[in-house]
Amino acid sequence: MRDFSCFGENGVQVSDAASSSSGSITTSSGKTGQNLVTCVYQCRLRNFSCFIITLTWTKTLMGQGLCVQIDDSTNQCLCKVEIKPGVFSKRRGFKNLEVGSKLIDVYWDLSSARFGLSPEPVEGYYLAIVVNQDLILILGDMEKEVKNKMDVSSFTPNFVFVSKKEHIFGKKAYSTRAQFCGKGMVHDIVIECDIAGTNDPCLLIRVDGKTMMQVKHLRWKFRGNYTILVDGLPVEVYWDVHNWLFGKLTGEANFLFQTCLSAEKMWATSQPNLDPSWSNSFRRDSHSNGLGFSLVLCAWRSE
Repeated sequence: MRDFSCFGENGVQVSDAASSSSGSITTSSGKTGQNLVTCVYQCRLRNFSCFIITLTWTKTLMGQGLCVQIDDSTNQCLCKVEIKPGVFSKRRGFKNLEVGSKLIDVYWDLSSARFGLSPEPVEGYYLAIVVNQDLILILGDMEKEVKNKMDVSSFTPNFVFVSKKEHIFGKKAYSTRAQFCGKGMVHDIVIECDIAGTNDPCLLIRVDGKTMMQVKHLRWKFRGNYTILVDGLPVEVYWDVHNWLFGKLTGEANFLFQTCLSAEKMWATSQPNLDPSWSNSFRRDSHSNGLGFSLVLCAWRSE
């Protein structure tokens, strides 16, 4: 399942509580991971033109940062806006761009943003993107403040949260938070696996403290998939923990949480071997309409 190599040293990474203050962590393989989260949104104009907006939130010793990339429907990058971490970085502002026939405005205010363990802000911020006077994306809890600054039409933003990608770190437990549907609850997700001192490790996945999945005899079932229910919504979980158990150079395991795409997958009860093509299929299909939300995690063993 080496298709997951997209999570290499330069991939999207998030550190755990122990490393959040320093912005990096050293894994059991000696690699140092940065503290980043990438979120992907699909947005539409009133004329049904489609855009993919990728936000990469970062945290380093210099502070918080953000990179905004806007792609068209053919995955052609139209522009990038970077808010670099540092004392002299503009924590509040806007940028006007002209790309062909498109006028793009990006507004942001991170000056009072509050953060948890992740570099993605929790509250006290806004980010808004306008294309040809259509507001296509607005995030944060300061919607009123940002709308007072913008010259926009009455068009209501039409966007979908497509995917979130993270690297997480731990020794026995690996945690993150995720929202599996646009208006749903934010859930605490914990992956537990103690492979030290046992010949028969077990994999547990908990959502909000409740055990949703347990895989025993993990050395025989190091790859597989299973369907759980979250908010009454079927979520298909794929796992590959081969490197946790047998790897020598790296210590990462890979997980995909994806809202189910069909009734057949929804009610599947078996746990077949994981088809290596599923990772490519996810990356290809995740920007399509109506396919729900996907959370991709690469879990690294820390020292």
